[in-house]
Amino acid sequence: MSKKSNFVKVASLAAVGAGAAVMLRKKSQEKKAEEKKNVSAASDYRNTERGIHEKNSKGIYYSNGNYEAFARPEKPEGVEEKNAYIVGSGLAALAAACFLVRDGQMPGKNIHILEAMDIAGGACDGIYDATRGYIMRGGREMENHFECLWDLFRSIPSLEVEGASVLDEFYWLNKHDPNYSLCRATKNRGEDAHTDGKFNLSQKGCMEIMKLFMTPDEDLYDKTIEDVFDDEVFQSTFWLYWRTMFAFENWHSALEMKLYFQRFIHHIAGLPDFSALKFTRYNQYESLILPMQKYLEAAGVDFQFRTEVTNVVFEFKDGKKIASVIECKVNGSEKGILLTEKDLVFVTNGSCTEGTIYGDQDHAPNGDAEVRTSGCWNLWKNIAKQDPSFGHPEKFCSDISKTNWESATITTLDDKILPYITNICKRDPQSGKVVTGGIVSCQDSKWLMSWTINRQGQFKEQDKDKVCVWVYGLFTDVPGDYVKKPMRDCTGKEITEEWLYHLGVPVERIPELAKNSAVCVPTMMPYITAFFMPRAKGDRPDVIPDGCINFAFLGQFADTPRDTVFTTEYSVRTAMEAVYGLLGVDRGVPEVWGSVYDVRELLESSVRLMDGKSPLEIELPGPLNVLKKPLIHFVKGTVIEKLLRDHKVLKDV
Repeated sequence: MSKKSNFVKVASLAAVGAGAAVMLRKKSQEKKAEEKKNVSAASDYRNTERGIHEKNSKGIYYSNGNYEAFARPEKPEGVEEKNAYIVGSGLAALAAACFLVRDGQMPGKNIHILEAMDIAGGACDGIYDATRGYIMRGGREMENHFECLWDLFRSIPSLEVEGASVLDEFYWLNKHDPNYSLCRATKNRGEDAHTDGKFNLSQKGCMEIMKLFMTPDEDLYDKTIEDVFDDEVFQSTFWLYWRTMFAFENWHSALEMKLYFQRFIHHIAGLPDFSALKFTRYNQYESLILPMQKYLEAAGVDFQFRTEVTNVVFEFKDGKKIASVIECKVNGSEKGILLTEKDLVFVTNGSCTEGTIYGDQDHAPNGDAEVRTSGCWNLWKNIAKQDPSFGHPEKFCSDISKTNWESATITTLDDKILPYITNICKRDPQSGKVVTGGIVSCQDSKWLMSWTINRQGQFKEQDKDKVCVWVYGLFTDVPGDYVKKPMRDCTGKEITEEWLYHLGVPVERIPELAKNSAVCVPTMMPYITAFFMPRAKGDRPDVIPDGCINFAFLGQFADTPRDTVFTTEYSVRTAMEAVYGLLGVDRGVPEVWGSVYDVRELLESSVRLMDGKSPLEIELPGPLNVLKKPLIHFVKGTVIEKLLRDHKVLKDV
């Protein structure tokens, strides 16, 4: 066969192939056109919301409104054949168990709560220690738009009011006795600092905050607050309010600061007097944790105390990450729990109260003081070693000099200190109603001391003649104003002395009152603001890490979009997402309240932040100022003009 003949054959075959390719391409195009036509027809037919509520890669979707809020999901298929192991018994862990019972309809006996301590509650504590006195390491402020929290507590029976839920009880209490402060800050030993609801931000300071507000998350990874603010913000009353209320330090995460500002934009007006806040009747343990525990016990849930989980071992195959073994110590003895793919594991990773050091009236929380640990940081480290998607705990727990502060519970023993309290808060501390309405910050305190008295008694069995005061210092490493020692080196009595000094008690009376009229229990918490440390994407693991089919993280160190840590809502939200995603509960997780997208809230907060000045009064760069008058003229006579006037952006001169 000649070369020419071979060439012709090859050319013919190529032509046939090309022709076939053209035909195939034509058919493909015709098919795609038909599919597009069909999809278009389907989507145009009264179905404009198609796809809005489709589940994401984690098996959940977000919703709003009362259609989803009031709905009960169907029972997930095969739930009776599954077991759930929940590590920890803090708010997030107990919430996960409640959602498994209520929405997952899992038999209680299949749910196992593994807790290292001998009591539930985690950071949500409140106890009476016979050797020390009353102890509250912290308190929990709440607001209307904790959507997941209230979704949970509408189903938890109250222990105080027969026939009512915890939400009912809380709602009625705060209706009858609304919260607000009559003195937000003091100076000069108990004098009202007369912050008077003002933020005292300069125009430059306001612009710095607005710039942060508009910055994309990814541009704030690993940046600190002092990277985005300067003294224009740091010297303002706004920063006094903010840092004392939320415990932010200058070196904390700029991203977290931004998320807080966006999350609570609807409460800017209520920030100076705490009218935005709501509180439980008693301490958080008795008001929140105990009702949940009783609900779960009634459902048959298995509580295993003194069970310290040290690791969860994973098997990796076919792109799946499968929790296969739980390693733990039960009363000090090593034990392993073998898991199947059907078993679900929920782990609270990290803790803000881990390693708490307890002092007492005569001992500082250091040296030979009692230290209580559960090993949860080590647990997270052991899990994280196995895969990058499990987060980076070292980002949060490696520098306790930047994550600590100290609180103390001072209990008055007689009525000698009470007049000094009343002089500041203008209310009777023993009325059973709101007292301080939130923290009172001692503006000129070297410790930056703040203190608060919630409704008394804070404990159900509390002596009616005693008043429990919660005190904290943001700076623990500098000498005080009366006690010339750092707070962390002070006994309970010395902390009381410093507090009495800032109450305005005559100096000559301070030693005697601190010794005989009060008892104080200090608590040093090395990791209390660990979740505020600068971070980047992936440092906090997703609630359900990519590829996990039977494992989820819970709590303050798991990552969920738009919400803010150091809140009860965050704990409950992660629990709901974890349960709904792993168990396949077909119900929407309530989205984070959308005030950041509400033009009314944005306008209102802008005016409030500038102490009543309109954004239109700001001097804009160069030619932008020229646009103000045409803009005002353009909106005149429209609904936009009314909106701007309603929120005092436009004012009659």
